[in-house]
Amino acid sequence: MIDSLCDQAAGKDIAVVGLYCDFLAQQEQSATSMLGAILKQLVNRGEIPGHTRVAFQKAKREFGGRGLRLSEMVEVLKKAIVSLHRIFVCIDALDELAPKYRLEFLESLQEIVQVSSNMRVLLTGRPHIGEEVMEYFNKAVRIPISPTQGDIKSYLEMRLKRDTTPKAMDPQLRADIMRVIPEKISEM
Repeated sequence: MIDSLCDQAAGKDIAVVGLYCDFLAQQEQSATSMLGAILKQLVNRGEIPGHTRVAFQKAKREFGGRGLRLSEMVEVLKKAIVSLHRIFVCIDALDELAPKYRLEFLESLQEIVQVSSNMRVLLTGRPHIGEEVMEYFNKAVRIPISPTQGDIKSYLEMRLKRDTTPKAMDPQLRADIMRVIPEKISEM
């Protein structure tokens, strides 16, 4: 989907940014670092806007070179986004973000979206965070996506074909994998 958005945005004043939340990197993925990653992708499109440069220089001069605080990052992003015709922000696996950071992140995104009519946000995550997202984005459209047994079987086939130690698996184990995993996922 991001590739498709990027293709459509090519040569236009449209920014597409994407982030993936990683359960194994929860401590590094704070609300501030996530917003910073969005800002970095925007800045990499061209020159660093003056207001962004000033904000970082000011923070750098304070107390041994600290980074921007969350509220400062939100303000810098608001200014950066306003100059764009359109921006698409895609956040994948939001449920993998640590709960304490996820709430700050959603609150910050909400604040930015409220003043940025040119911004569209796509969030993906498992169903259990749907209500949490709706608290911040009550007009959001929810699209539940569930894999079919055929999707799961196709994925398993692909992964089994890429197995680097195929001789470690006998035909019975392979058959069990192809039968049990799609069944169990369908029951979820």
